[in-house]
Amino acid sequence: MMHLAAFLFTPGSHSSGWRHPDAIPECDMDFAQYVRIAQAAERGKLDTIFFQDTVAVNGSAALDGVSRFRPKQGRQAYLEPTTLLAALATVTSRIGLIATATTTYNEPYNIARRFASIDHISGGRAGWNLVTSQIEDEAGNFGADHHMQHALRYERAEEFYDVVAGLWDSFEDGALIRDKASGDYIDPAKLHFLDHRGRHFTVRGPLNMARCPQGRPIVSQAGSSDAGMELAARTADLVFTAQSDMSEAQAFAADLKARAARHGRDPAHVKVMPGLMTIIGRTEAEAQQKYEALQRLLDDTNAMRLLARLCGDLDIHSLPPDAPLPELPPSNAAKARQRHLMEKAKRENLSIIQVARYLGTSLGHQLLVGTPARIADSMEAWLREGACDGFTLMFPYYPTPLEDFVALVVPELQRRGLFRTEYRGHTLREHLGIPVPPNRFAAD
Repeated sequence: MMHLAAFLFTPGSHSSGWRHPDAIPECDMDFAQYVRIAQAAERGKLDTIFFQDTVAVNGSAALDGVSRFRPKQGRQAYLEPTTLLAALATVTSRIGLIATATTTYNEPYNIARRFASIDHISGGRAGWNLVTSQIEDEAGNFGADHHMQHALRYERAEEFYDVVAGLWDSFEDGALIRDKASGDYIDPAKLHFLDHRGRHFTVRGPLNMARCPQGRPIVSQAGSSDAGMELAARTADLVFTAQSDMSEAQAFAADLKARAARHGRDPAHVKVMPGLMTIIGRTEAEAQQKYEALQRLLDDTNAMRLLARLCGDLDIHSLPPDAPLPELPPSNAAKARQRHLMEKAKRENLSIIQVARYLGTSLGHQLLVGTPARIADSMEAWLREGACDGFTLMFPYYPTPLEDFVALVVPELQRRGLFRTEYRGHTLREHLGIPVPPNRFAAD
């Protein structure tokens, strides 16, 4: 069965989608709109919703002052996602709730406590998207002149995860007795101190939080560099990645699952879910018209700004926009996304501006334009050919495109026997088919 996550990148994953006549751009800050979107995803029986996060205003560090800071793309202000998950847990009942929290600008104890709380509030539906951050703008908000180097970020992330996972095991099942007659509140034999001492963190523990309904929250990971894949293979239950070519996706999935096996994990318990943006029409002509309407809104200056962030120290603006995309120097941002763009440009003979428009349209993820049947055909082929376990769905704006997917594509997938017609469990682990992990401190 296919797994589906809705990537809620408000006000839209198309950089100018918020300008569409049907778009509600206020959904980036309006809780009522988030409720509408989350409930639509749950109506479609999707596994989970998924929130990205950046702890800065994108692009602000590269500009001299407020007077010059006039970005035309969306995604500049939005609700803090873990707070949002806790609120959405009260207005949904089955759908999973995943949010990003960076290991670069957080501390393990806070993250362990925050996501454990969401798991309890939601009855076992929480997930942590573990990232190392890739935006230079974030550094200045946390006392640093420059963003931490890629290799060091991943070294810190490895240790960060170990601390968080260890803290989630602080309480065994049944540790909280709460016996009024005896006065015993905790069984001390089932409460454990982590006593972690590493290069980056010293954390005593225990976490002041009972064991989660899921044992521990689901962990997702979005890095596709070699370091990112190794971290995902060791730690992640769900992997959000970017491939637009089936053979590329097959190679990625096979590599990741082989790495997971080398870490002693069951590869079937690591779900690979590449990003997919859909533009749906009841006819091919209608779908194409919707796509062209969106592209007329696309701002080339903004698209080039998105590309420039991934170009290392190369000034991409100094090159003719119709020239082929050159070999890009190393970047301290998203290394895997940079490699993906270079490979796609070479494979499809794309110019610099064409690559920039691809980024501006779908953030560098696969784009499908067509009828529900055509979109389902492609999704089915990727699933059956081992290119993925499902998809992380992206939408150019909100809420209509997500609602269209639920109303038009989900029934087609269900008709083909590829997607659930009802939830069969209550937790995100049950939706994904991933068992509850044992507590490391519990006796066999």
